[in-house]
Amino acid sequence: MPRDKDFEIFLATAPGLEPVLCDEVRHKGFRQPKPVPGGVTLRGGWPEVWRANLWIRGAGRVLARLDAFHVRHLAQLDDRARQVPWAGVLRPDIPVRVEATCAGSRIWHSGAAAERIERAIRETLGAPRAEAGGILVRARIEDDLCTISVDTSGEPLHKRGYKEAVNPAPMRETMASLLLRQCGYDGSEPVLDPMCGAGTFVIEAAEIAARLNPGRARPFAFEQLASFDAAEWQRMRAVSSRRVPAFRCHGSDRDAGAIEMSRANAARAGVTEITEFRQATISEVEPPEGPPGLVIVNPPYGTRLGDRGALVPLYRALGQVLRSRFAGWRVGIVTSEPGLARATGLPLQPAGPPVPHGGLRVTLFRTGPLG
Repeated sequence: MPRDKDFEIFLATAPGLEPVLCDEVRHKGFRQPKPVPGGVTLRGGWPEVWRANLWIRGAGRVLARLDAFHVRHLAQLDDRARQVPWAGVLRPDIPVRVEATCAGSRIWHSGAAAERIERAIRETLGAPRAEAGGILVRARIEDDLCTISVDTSGEPLHKRGYKEAVNPAPMRETMASLLLRQCGYDGSEPVLDPMCGAGTFVIEAAEIAARLNPGRARPFAFEQLASFDAAEWQRMRAVSSRRVPAFRCHGSDRDAGAIEMSRANAARAGVTEITEFRQATISEVEPPEGPPGLVIVNPPYGTRLGDRGALVPLYRALGQVLRSRFAGWRVGIVTSEPGLARATGLPLQPAGPPVPHGGLRVTLFRTGPLG
């Protein structure tokens, strides 16, 4: 495809978070964003693909739609796959692998579909097959419509390039950013996570406050595509909107190892100066300096890291501390257990849909400013 051609771009996210991602995409100035199941579509060319990978915090990956056509049997797919303009996108010297899914179609064998498309790429372009890694081409055959896309991200986009240390049941950065957005966080107020673990919420909030691009420190698959322009990409990456935030982002945890992890991750992310981590139990948590802001926390749920009944006192203590010390602050609690959220005694607003996280379905419970 020519670099200036307009095509559909798909940004993937967890089901239930599509409207939040669409709001972010719209605010970043992309054209015609539309929430669809599993993500957001928009229109653009290759520079928009690069910019989406570099800028968008909530997307798990960015797919460029190459072609779409109706097929009813494998021979038809074999013929039609050879007409896809592979040479405008893929390079003959870079290995390619194909993943296919089939739903409600006469072509039902995903492995056979992937093999036909791989063979079409190999015989028309010459690109070798990758056993692992390489460029990923995705084919979705649904109701006999085959949509061909190339994964332009490579490693999932929650891998920002700084989090080497993680604790059990970590929150992905992409989800953390969207939950912060759902809580109304825009970088202009203090943030506190009183059970910060590896520091994901705190570091993500600090990056938002400092206007740092989430993709600034990592490579992308699109750098291996035929459509890539290294000089233009370097110019795009060199544009900096970094600012010094008015307030720091704070994290605390009762575990000294978690604080050490958080500080190390913040240092790799380049946000040490605007984050602060300290060891503290829930009963020791106090509001940081500055005006009221946002408390956001991803406590243990019971279904993963402990017994649910044993966690009720923890949630109750969290709610008591927040009600007594955090007047004017908003609260966001992520949990798979509505009963645990209610145990805080906080004035919770109606919750949105649950979203998949770590094999569970979790919900963000929010409050307005506490009285």
